[in-house]
Amino acid sequence: KRRLVRDFMFVMMTSKVSAKGLKHIAALILARGGSKGIHLKNIRMLAGVPLIGWVIRPALDSAVFDSVWVSTDHDEIERVARALGAKVHRRSPEVSKDSSSSLETIQEFSRIHPEVDVICNIQATSPCLHPWHLKEALEYITKKGCDSVFSVVRRHRFRWQEVKKDGQCTKALNLNPGRRPRRQDWAGELCENGSFYFATKELIQKGLLQGGKMKYYEMDPEYSVDIDVDIDWPIAEQRVLRYGYFGKDKPEVVRLQLCNVSGCTLTYISANEEEVVSINTREQAGIHMLKKEEVKVILIEKDTITKALADKLSETLGCPQEVEDKLKKVQELMEKEGMVLKAA
Repeated sequence: KRRLVRDFMFVMMTSKVSAKGLKHIAALILARGGSKGIHLKNIRMLAGVPLIGWVIRPALDSAVFDSVWVSTDHDEIERVARALGAKVHRRSPEVSKDSSSSLETIQEFSRIHPEVDVICNIQATSPCLHPWHLKEALEYITKKGCDSVFSVVRRHRFRWQEVKKDGQCTKALNLNPGRRPRRQDWAGELCENGSFYFATKELIQKGLLQGGKMKYYEMDPEYSVDIDVDIDWPIAEQRVLRYGYFGKDKPEVVRLQLCNVSGCTLTYISANEEEVVSINTREQAGIHMLKKEEVKVILIEKDTITKALADKLSETLGCPQEVEDKLKKVQELMEKEGMVLKAA
C-alpha cells in the first residue's frame, strides 16, 4: 500500500515537471555487443525476458523520462531494444572498444543529443530495478536541485588490508578487532551497487558522473543484483522471479484450486496385505495457506483406494469433495463462478 501511494505521489510530481517543461530527462542503458564474460549477455534470456528488458521496462513505466535509450554497437541488441520499446543510439567505434569507459560513451550521447538536460545511466545488468527506485532518486534533482544522484546498498562486511609481500601483516580497515560489533549494533557501510547514476549535462561535459551537489539513493539488498559472470545467472534468475519488476499489469488472481488426490499419494502394502495410502504433510500445509488467502479448494477423487484419504483430508482441511467426472466438474465450476482458464 505504501508503494502504491508513493508511486501515485511521484506520478503527480512527474506531471508537474513535464507541464512546466523544466528539463529533458533521458535514461541511457549501455549495452555493448562485445561484453566480456558472457557472450551477448545484455540480451541473454533471464526468467523469460532479455536481460536489458528488466531495466527498459521499469524505465519506461516510471513515466519520469522524456526518452529511454539503449547505446549499442550491435545489430541484434538494437533489434531487441527497439522491440522492448527503447530508442537506440548507435555508438561510434571510438567508444566501442574494450578500453572505452562508460563516461566516454555517455559524453558522446550527450554531444549528439544536446536537448537532454539530465541523463540517467542505468546498468543493464541490474535486473531487480523498479520504477519507484528511479522516481524517488530523480526527486533529488527535480525537487532539491542536486547535480548528481547514484544508487547504493548498505553492506555489513568487515574489510581487511590486502597483503602483497611475504612477512607483511594485514590490518582491519573498518573495525576494531577487539570490539567486533554485532550486526544489529553496526549501521554498516554504503557501497555503490551500480544500478543507476543520474547526472546533469553540465556535470557530464566536465567529465564527471558524480559531482556538484551529490546525493545517494539507498536500495534494499534484495534489489541490488548485479550479473557479472555465468555462475551468477541461476542465482539472479531466482532473485528476479521474486524481486524483479514484471510491469504495470496486475497478476492474475487464483480463485479456485482443484486437488487431484490420485497421483499425489504413495500407496504401500501392509504386512496383512492391505493397501495403505499416505500424503505429505507439506501438501496439507499448502492447502491451509491457500484457504487463508480465500482460495476455494476442492478435492477431486473417484478411485476407491484414495477415497478414504480424500474423506479424511476433506474433514481435516474443511474442503468440499467431488467424485464425479473430473473434467465435467471443472467446467461446471468455472461456468458457475464465471472463471476462465489461464496458461501457467
